[in-house]
Amino acid sequence: MAKNTNSVPEQEVLQGLNNPFNRRSFLRYTGAGMAVSALLLAGCDDDDDTTTPNTTGTVNLGSNDVGILNYAYALEQLEAAFYTAVVALPNFSTLFPSAVERQVLTDIRNHEVAHREFFKAAITANAANQIIPSLTPNLPASALASRASILSTAKTFEDLGVAAYNGAGKLLTNATFLGLAGKIVSVEARHAAEIRDMIENGTFASGDSGIIPGRMIVDANGLDVALTPAQVLAAAQPFIMEKLNGSNLPTT
Repeated sequence: MAKNTNSVPEQEVLQGLNNPFNRRSFLRYTGAGMAVSALLLAGCDDDDDTTTPNTTGTVNLGSNDVGILNYAYALEQLEAAFYTAVVALPNFSTLFPSAVERQVLTDIRNHEVAHREFFKAAITANAANQIIPSLTPNLPASALASRASILSTAKTFEDLGVAAYNGAGKLLTNATFLGLAGKIVSVEARHAAEIRDMIENGTFASGDSGIIPGRMIVDANGLDVALTPAQVLAAAQPFIMEKLNGSNLPTT
């Protein structure tokens, strides 16, 4: 991930998504410019056309490929909310006196906002009646209390995000969706490496996974962690107010 020297405020990020010219410039941050067009054109299988209503307080992610896209959208909402809260902290500069570190966290926030809006636009374009609503983050104050707690939480979220994409890829039936998920997980993996390096210099691809006790982030075969949607949702649920229902997601 490049440590850009120019900050992009979130409001500018969101405005950019509504402006064709600025959108092209902004999406260079994620490498998703081509991905957006591809996903919007890909369409969804006819099997995804059934809407599953949500019960009060519960968000049903749905089924098939749309369900997996909603699953990713839910996780991106959580990550975007976390980094937005971090960057907006009144004592952000005090907690992170290094301008480089502030820029890294701001860049990651911009990436996650872009990912969130990417999935929102793509699902709306393909299956508007099946997109999940905006979720309410449930971030404990302790997660934002110090540099150490922020980076520890970021490590958990990034490792969980990478494991989620790694585990869900095999569940996608649309090859275009799979290719796009592969592009996004590569960005998430860069985030995870950068956060690890901020915690301890030189540990970008080493140490525990942060989500499975005793499991290294890269195993003896050089492979990263992969988790099922059920495992990921169980770990993410405490950070989201609404109850996520992934019971209709594919498992094989």
